Amino acid sequence: MPKKRPPFLHRERSRHGIPVWYVRRDHGPRIRLRAEYDSAEFWEEYKAALAGTAPAKKGGRPGSLEWAITRYRASSAWAALAPATRRQRENIFHQVEKTAGKELLSQITQKVIIAGRERRSAHPHAANNFLKAMRGFFDWAAGDGNLVKDNPCIGVKLLKGSNDDVGFHTWNEDELARFEAKWPVGTRQRLAFDILLYTGLRRGDAVKLGRQHVQDGLITLRTEKTGEPVTLPILEPLARSIAATTTGDLTFLVTERGQPFVKESFGNWFRQACTAAKCQGSAHGLRKAGATRAAENGATERQLMALFGWSTNKMAALYTRTAEKKRLATDAAQLLLRKQPENKNARTFSRSAGAKPKTSEKSRG
Repeated sequence: MPKKRPPFLHRERSRHGIPVWYVRRDHGPRIRLRAEYDSAEFWEEYKAALAGTAPAKKGGRPGSLEWAITRYRASSAWAALAPATRRQRENIFHQVEKTAGKELLSQITQKVIIAGRERRSAHPHAANNFLKAMRGFFDWAAGDGNLVKDNPCIGVKLLKGSNDDVGFHTWNEDELARFEAKWPVGTRQRLAFDILLYTGLRRGDAVKLGRQHVQDGLITLRTEKTGEPVTLPILEPLARSIAATTTGDLTFLVTERGQPFVKESFGNWFRQACTAAKCQGSAHGLRKAGATRAAENGATERQLMALFGWSTNKMAALYTRTAEKKRLATDAAQLLLRKQPENKNARTFSRSAGAKPKTSEKSRG
């Protein structure tokens, strides 16, 4: 027989499907109980609510999602993430804390994670970033954090976006020429273009690049995403562009006010420049264009890894395989043409023209 519920204690489900308990006397205010149901802390909160209030604890109630995320932010696992990754996930966790931070960590199941992904499914990229952030958090919580037994994100799949097969649009040669025609050498837009194309840097590294990274004509920079150092020469088109453009003291690329760019605002600004040039490309698409051009010109996997700061050959192999397939297809396409029949008369003439004249017995004598 079910246990009789104490007076004024009510139960409902949140929009995440999680049970929520609260105390309400008649038509008075509802007082939310945060502790796990039937725990000693739960009944303490219940008694406090009957008295009129249930005080909230600073930093999140122990055992809650926001409390656990706060601990995660102080962990070595969080510190090991790239700064750009931390910024992105911080925004995600901020939203998670607003909508579900008070929920108990033990009540965050795989079903809850899937529901969070589905609420963002109209934007697959955002949904996948949410899932990746929660995977990282629960990997820590189930491991070093020792807060949960299992990671509820295990088995939850990423969503497939409309352009996942091709990713960011890779600029073609016509688009490259169109951008150069719109933005001549000496403009900030052209300098951004030349840095991205002739260094292969990601936008987060491109906006940090400055004279302090250049010595004896070589750029040396540790990349933001992977931490891999890259060393590459300043090619002549880039050198010409830097010399002709007004740059900043510590960064080559600056805003109209002469201040360094933040990579997010740089991405928006550069996309506007692409639109003005009637190009559908983006900053990352230029990096892909550079890798494609280098591979088609014969760059090896190891050369691409060194140039683009890849720690494994996965991406380098993709570009070299694509370039090789293109070369093979171009050669093989000639085999699709109908084979021309041989001209028998021409063959006969060729044979007769090439035959040696017979020598008579008399002439040999």
